[in-house]
Order: sequence, then structure tokens, then C-alpha cells
Amino acid sequence: MYFVYSLVLYLGVPLVLCRLAWLGLRNRDYLQRWPERFGYVSPVTFETPLIWIHAVSVGEVQAARPLVEHIRKNGRPGSLMMTTTTPGGARTIQQLYGTAVEQRYFPYDLPGVIKRFLDTVQPRSLIIMETEIWPNLYRECRRRNISIALVNARLSDKSRRGYQRFGGLAGRTLQCLSLIAAQSRADADRFLALGARPETVRVTGNLKFDIAQPHSVSEAAEVRRRFFSPHRSVWIAASTHEGEERLVLEAFRQILQRHADCLLVIVPRHPERSGEIMELCRRYGFQTGRHTQNPGYTQRTQVYIVDTLGELPVFYAASDVAFVGGSLVPHGGHNMLEPASLGIPVVAGTHLFNFSEVSELLGLAGALAQVSTVRELAGKVGELLGDANQRHAMGEKGRQVIRENQGTLGRLIDALDYYI
Repeated sequence: MYFVYSLVLYLGVPLVLCRLAWLGLRNRDYLQRWPERFGYVSPVTFETPLIWIHAVSVGEVQAARPLVEHIRKNGRPGSLMMTTTTPGGARTIQQLYGTAVEQRYFPYDLPGVIKRFLDTVQPRSLIIMETEIWPNLYRECRRRNISIALVNARLSDKSRRGYQRFGGLAGRTLQCLSLIAAQSRADADRFLALGARPETVRVTGNLKFDIAQPHSVSEAAEVRRRFFSPHRSVWIAASTHEGEERLVLEAFRQILQRHADCLLVIVPRHPERSGEIMELCRRYGFQTGRHTQNPGYTQRTQVYIVDTLGELPVFYAASDVAFVGGSLVPHGGHNMLEPASLGIPVVAGTHLFNFSEVSELLGLAGALAQVSTVRELAGKVGELLGDANQRHAMGEKGRQVIRENQGTLGRLIDALDYYI
């Protein structure tokens, strides 16, 4: 079973390299550091034992932040290394921690690659954010007595059925784990149904509820809002995907009929798409600027594109209403708790299968408005922009949901101490 899995991966290497090259046409960072993905990494400069945390991209890096900061603050034994799959995740680690945390790219799950990587970095334990199931990596870690924890773990019923098509491979892989810290009871039950050992499964909650924005975010947001003008309405469309910006711009056309001075801030999930989004905005006839341009903004600017990483919380806090993307197209949504933690009312589409529990809690509390069409999006955002009391009420309900569901970090730390 492992042999067939590995053979398929080896045969797919040329396709993987072609995909990296194709992604590099938009983002040249994808053309860098290829040897790392094949296990050719430089040794860590910190002394071992080493704690290795894997967070696939920007969202997982942000989700891991409370855990990373707790480990650093409390001086737990072992130095920290983080791996990502995407350049955006790598840049976010560097922005958050500088040289205090080692950063490498995650190795491909090929037997020789995994052995080469582990021989070099020699971790004591591995913590995987959310759900990444890698048979060769997990088996080799177990052989070397490297404890593995899957934290903030979630598994949809669709994903469970998909893993079950691979026979018993997923179950054998999960049995290599020392801990599966699931977000919910339903997630835990799906991991058990897939073959996880019952004694390793714990329900600790969603780490993203333990979000804490530093005071500097509010200060920077005040400066940004004065820069935009305190008198303009500001609507942010964040973490948008290809095909979604067109829908947002259609809604913006309608919103301008009621709020002629409104400013739309677009923060694409992948900043390398900013050029094509800017061209799309201009085809719609909007005065458009980019964050990295000089000047990127004037009082005549109607659409402002944020083409950087790491500044989203500031732009959320400087806005009146937040639309969270990946939800008008079938991507599964993105983290709605970030704007909610800042007291910003949240609007999203109906494709929220990656955040079903969070969307349900926010929706039941009245902190989230879901829309399915351009007309509904324009109507709800326009309604909120015209009603400060409704915005405030939704924002406070969002903050209350977060307060009521915090505490995951403490439960997770207890579980990690006990199991690994």
C-alpha cells in the first residue's frame, strides 16, 4: 500500500515541477528554494531538541500564532522551526517572528525526501496545523520516535469519504499520531471512523477563537482611516479568489447608487493577482489604486487594492463592513473570526464548508449575514453602511461569540503536555 502510494507520487514529480513553474509566472517566489521541497535544507541554527510546526499557508500560520507565542513566552524546552507550503506562508512567518523562528519549506512526501529532511533538522516533535495527512512522513516519524500531533484538526464528511477511497492507508497513517486535537465532536468522530486510535483523540476546540489583536492594530487602523478620510464609508472585500472580484465589483456598482462616496478595499487571498484585479477594476470604470503604488490613493479613488501580506487586520479595523471571500465561489470560505474580533459586522457567501461551525455560531448570534447573489450582497452591505446602530450591534455580537468560545489554547497546551 505504501509502495503504490509512493510510486504514484514519484511518477507525479514532473507534474509538480510544472505546476511550481506555472505558479512562478504569477509569483516568482514559487521559483525559489526548490531544493528545500526535496529535503535539501540547511541545518537549523538552534540547539535541539527541536519542535517542528507545519502550517501550510497564511491562514494556518495565523491560526498557529497563539500556540507559537505561548511556547516562546513560557520558555518550553526546545527551539521552534515552522514549515509552510506556500511563499505567502513563509513571508508571514518571517514578518511575525523574524529570526526567532526557523523557517523552511515543507518536504514532499517521498520516502527519500522525508528521510533526508529529518536527518538534517532532527525534530523532537511535530505539530501539524489543521488537517494534513502524509503517510510517508508520519510512518518515518513513528520509526524515529518523533511524536506527532494534529492540532486544530477538522475533517468534513466529504473529506472523510475521500480518504476512505484509499483503503486502509489513511487509517494506518492516523495510527502513527500521538494526538489528534479536534475542533469539534463531529470532527473527532470522523477521525475515529477513519481509523484513528481512540486514546489519541481529544476535542479541544477551535484555536482561531483565541485570537487577540495587539493594540498596535487599532492604532494603525486609526491612522489608515484618517488617510482614507473619516467621512467616507469603507467596505472591505478580503481573501477574495478568482471570479469573486467580478461579483464584488458588480455589487459595488449598486452600492454606489446609495453611498456615492463609498470606498471599496479589496485584499485578494493571493497578492500576486493584484495586477489582474486592478485591470478588471479599470474595465469597470473605477478609479483604482494599489497599496504599494505612490500615490496609491487620492480622494477620487473608488477601489483600493491591498497587494501585500500581513496587513489585513489593520484594514479590517479601518473598515465599516467586511465581506470575507472564498464564499461566493465554492472555495469553502476563510477566517471570519478576525473581523468579528475587531467588532466589524461580517458578510459572506454560502460556500462556507471549511468554516461550518464558525459560520453557524456567528449566524445564530446575528453577527454574520450570508448572501448568495450579487443583489443580496449589494443590499446587505448597503444596508449596513447606512445603519451605524446595526453595524455596532452585529460587531458586538461577534465579539461575544469569540469570548464565549475562547479557552482552546489552554486545553490544547494541556493535551500537548500529556501526549507529546
